[in-house]
Amino acid sequence: MFATATVVVSVVIVVMSVRIGRASVAAALGLILGGALGNLTDRALNGPALSGHVVDFIDFHVWPVFNVADSAIVAGAILLAVVTGRRERSLDDDKRGERPPKTEEFAGGT
Repeated sequence: MFATATVVVSVVIVVMSVRIGRASVAAALGLILGGALGNLTDRALNGPALSGHVVDFIDFHVWPVFNVADSAIVAGAILLAVVTGRRERSLDDDKRGERPPKTEEFAGGT
């Protein structure tokens, strides 16, 4: 089940990657893809027919145990949420000296 979901998500990310116009989104999806493939590789190496377990080895004793691939997935998801939740300046905006409009949720006291 996990292997199938990983393969499906990986294929979707690779197919959609040709349409990505922002480096920050590409980096976020790259982290998610790398983490997913890292966990898939771990399953392949630790059991027959992708049914193995993932080795979690980072343990702070106050947080659930995790691994580097898990960290990449979480960091990619957070980055994706942040960059898709705000408007980035385009090159045309920079050439004209325009600034993106402030939104209510990000408007500061400036």
